[in-house]
Amino acid sequence: MSNEPPPYDVIGVNYADLRKPDPRIAVQIDAALGCAKTVLNVGAGTGSYEPAARQVTAIEPSAAMIAQRAPGSAPAIQGQAEALPFADNSFDASSAILTIHHWTDQAKGLAEMRRVTRGRIVLLTFDPMHKGSWLGDYLPQLRTLDEAQMPRMEDYARWLGPVEIASLEVPWDCSDGFLYAFWRRPEAYLDPRIRSGSSSFWKLGDTQEGLVRLAEDLRSGLWHERHSDLLARESCDVGYRLVIADSFGTCAPLNRSSSHERTAGMDCRLWHDDGGGAHCR
Repeated sequence: MSNEPPPYDVIGVNYADLRKPDPRIAVQIDAALGCAKTVLNVGAGTGSYEPAARQVTAIEPSAAMIAQRAPGSAPAIQGQAEALPFADNSFDASSAILTIHHWTDQAKGLAEMRRVTRGRIVLLTFDPMHKGSWLGDYLPQLRTLDEAQMPRMEDYARWLGPVEIASLEVPWDCSDGFLYAFWRRPEAYLDPRIRSGSSSFWKLGDTQEGLVRLAEDLRSGLWHERHSDLLARESCDVGYRLVIADSFGTCAPLNRSSSHERTAGMDCRLWHDDGGGAHCR
């Protein structure tokens, strides 16, 4: 495990101001947790998306992030996903929200989550094979970074067993400033303060050329011409996925026909690994 300080000790100083949880996304994460009463939130950060009606324990490697947790937040322990300081089967469910790409050993971290969780594991992550975001046209290095740091969807079935994967559409006015949240607000990417809320921009280094092209296309109207279809949309699938893994005999799988999932626009797929590699059914 690396001896370097957690990345968010450096880049997470203003995180709580830039990354305010969106209530529409929070509803979907809470629904995915099913009937769990006790929840471990791994890579918990400032506490975004921790359900208030459940007994939550948070673990987070960055002291800077823990310091920004709001008064009354769930108790937070400083630690890492790869070495969870809890006994086996300590929690009804566990969650990891937009964090797995920061882990040093993703397979080990998920194995630890499985070890300490009696029931459901819920992850919010990004599908690196999703190429639908226009931002990658201006910053193609983002796509390279996504492929390098994000597990593929089939990896989760190898690591966790059968998983259900649901697309999570992002509202156009999403309050949480994660990387692809501004799909209908392109001007936001020209603001260095907004960019500082995403770890990917810290990792990319020089983005000047692509951002200059974006600014020029916004001034000329070319961006709006190319992406006029987005301007009437209330939400969009930009690659974010809910990954749900159950233990046998725990909460029922997500109900594909529920009104919640119809509202959320979730497209559910079941991945499993039968020994010949993970595949979708």
